[in-house]
Amino acid sequence: MPSASQRRWHGLETYAFVHFNMNTFTGREWGEGTEDPALFQPSALDCFQWARVCKRAGLKGIILTAKHHDGFCLWPSDVTAHDVASSPWRGGRGDVLGELSEACRAEGLLFGVYLSPWDRNSPLYGDSARYNDHYVAQLEELLTRYGPVFEVWWDGACGEGPNGRRQVYDWERFQSTVRRLQPGAVIFSDVGPDVRWIGNERGIAGETNWGMLSPAGFEPGLGAPALEVLNEGQESGTDWIPGECDVSIRPGWYYHADQDSAVKTLAELLEIWHASVGRGANLLLNLPVDRRGLVHENDAARLLELRAALDAIYALDLAPRALARATNVRGNHARFGAANVLDHDADTYWGTDDDVRTCALELEFRSPVACDRIRLEEPLRLGQRVCAFVVEVRAAGEWRTVARGTTIGARRILVFEPVQAEAVRVRVDSARACPALSGVELFCSPSEFHPPGRQP
Repeated sequence: MPSASQRRWHGLETYAFVHFNMNTFTGREWGEGTEDPALFQPSALDCFQWARVCKRAGLKGIILTAKHHDGFCLWPSDVTAHDVASSPWRGGRGDVLGELSEACRAEGLLFGVYLSPWDRNSPLYGDSARYNDHYVAQLEELLTRYGPVFEVWWDGACGEGPNGRRQVYDWERFQSTVRRLQPGAVIFSDVGPDVRWIGNERGIAGETNWGMLSPAGFEPGLGAPALEVLNEGQESGTDWIPGECDVSIRPGWYYHADQDSAVKTLAELLEIWHASVGRGANLLLNLPVDRRGLVHENDAARLLELRAALDAIYALDLAPRALARATNVRGNHARFGAANVLDHDADTYWGTDDDVRTCALELEFRSPVACDRIRLEEPLRLGQRVCAFVVEVRAAGEWRTVARGTTIGARRILVFEPVQAEAVRVRVDSARACPALSGVELFCSPSEFHPPGRQP
């Protein structure tokens, strides 16, 4: 079952990744580690602009590439000279992390850090014990100087190949450092321990998406379960390690001027949002900040367009207009009654008796409502239970299936052809334990978001 920190993380749904570092100025995606710090020279860096854009777009936080694989540090580090203090930017007195953490606090956003375990610049890399000391020292700098950190992000741990320097990482020590200094933070890697990679960089979670995974035998960045396992999780997984979907708003992770016209379309971003957030994962949407040190105008405009579309589509939950009833209520007690799914309170839920594995919850309306999508949520503090379900709608007196799914978890959003519903029924056909739902929401999107030729 998820920890308190993981449950808070689930509630964020969407936040920003910012790839901004030495690669921004060399035009590369992966640096060599030999780049001259003098190349780092943003002309108009404004982290408050990043934060304002993210806030207006409804993103809940920002995770910054504090150090990528080339080893250049965006903060003045005491343990390397390959950092902003060695660049002419701000006269060698700049600190991107300091500016961003302040901007995030000002806008009410969460602040997170990406610190690559692989370091192509450090002469200590490959001298395992000494480099581990070096890496822990950098972790300590990041986790003590900039206020609360909500997520620590560990990318692939070694890309040098079979003939490169081999570093044996002390993952247990790295994790204990984070736990000691930022106990509320979650840790991401391809196998957790708190959040896992979803198995692709397209932002797409599996239609089946369990929050559980068995990490035994794997290390971050050095061999992971098969991609389909990461994408779907494991029903019998030993640990709660939910999926995070990372994807860039452009083809590249870092800024390239020739991609200014290649920003993903609104339709593409909506598809990604529904295939990540809508399948119970969180969406980490990358913004490649440009050489000025600003979120580019095209990226900002598309983000705000996405926010406006989601606000329009999910403006009004129709479900509270209905009378809710269920085929089974735990102990016939109101505490577990069907109406709990309508109150927008994650701490209340409809639950069934222990021996129940199949059941149904029905919402009946006094007069028909037009709808084309449904959002379901399980109470995660009880774990993830539903294995298969069907959504049925009664229209003109007849019941028909409009959608079906497997897992629900933190949330499941299903879109179907617009219909005038007299009643909506969620039928659970299979569950790992007695089913429970904390939320059922029903929406009707504006006509411009309906597939061509379909009207409610």
